[in-house]
Formats: sequence, C-alpha cells, structure tokens
Amino acid sequence: MMSRVQKGLIAGLAATVVVSIIEAINMSVGHWAVAFPQLLAVILQTPDIPAVGWVGHFVAGLGLGAAFGVLCPKLPTDTAESKGILFAVGAFILMGLVIAPIGGAGLFFMRAGFGTLAWMIASHAIFGIVLGNVYGRLVGRSKEGLHMIHGDHRHRHGPYHA
Repeated sequence: MMSRVQKGLIAGLAATVVVSIIEAINMSVGHWAVAFPQLLAVILQTPDIPAVGWVGHFVAGLGLGAAFGVLCPKLPTDTAESKGILFAVGAFILMGLVIAPIGGAGLFFMRAGFGTLAWMIASHAIFGIVLGNVYGRLVGRSKEGLHMIHGDHRHRHGPYHA
C-alpha cells in the first residue's frame, strides 16, 4: 500500500506534466506570459539554460505533491479537487510573495505584466484540479481512502468525498 506522500508524489507528477504541456504551448505559440520554468531558470542564475528551469519546475511539482499528500486531510473542504485548488491557491500566494520577487518579476508578477499574473493563476488552478483529482482517484472511496482525504473527521456531507 502506498502512503499519502507517495500518492501525493504521483499526483504532483501528473499535475506537473499537465501544467508543463500548457507551459510549453505558451512558450512556443505566443509566449504572452512569463512561464514558470523561465522564472526558475532566472532564479537559479541560468537564464540561458532552459533545461535547468524545467528540472526546477518538476522538482517543485513533486515537492508540492508530497506536501499535498501530508496536508490534504487537514484542508477544510470536502472533495479532493477542492482541496487541490485550495492548496494550489496557497502555493500561488507563496510564489507571488517570495519566488516572483526573487526572480525579478516583482510582487505577484507585477513587473512581468497582468498576462503573467493571469497565467500563473490559471496554471495553478489547473495544477490544483489535476493534483486533487489524481490524488482522490489514488486513495479511492475506501474507508482508508476517506481517511487519507478527510483525516479523522466523523461527519461528511454530500455525495462525493473521494
């Protein structure tokens, strides 16, 4: 049996792959917003080596997945997807307050423009939806699965709690 962290890692990988696809499309089609791998490459002082940013992007996604596996039962919503979105909103806020300024994009990407802010909000929402959905599917609807999502809470309302 896999632990919550292992399931979170798998969910984080899946969410990172989905977001990486949309990031790659952004970077190759119109590039109307600064992509997270580009920002990471700048932060890691390798702006001319995009692969470094992509590796950092995957490491961040796996780390967020593992953290989600640990925190999921403590998050205050009822479904795995809503927990994923809430978690991703927290990650976005942390990134906007810490990572973006370090990368030179300013607080909440204000130096990079509104397009980048909108892009980061959208990509984090997608990350959270995929993260929560995959995690919820991995834990399933078993009693143990419900515990992995909801913790020790005794009362659940609504038709879907996986």
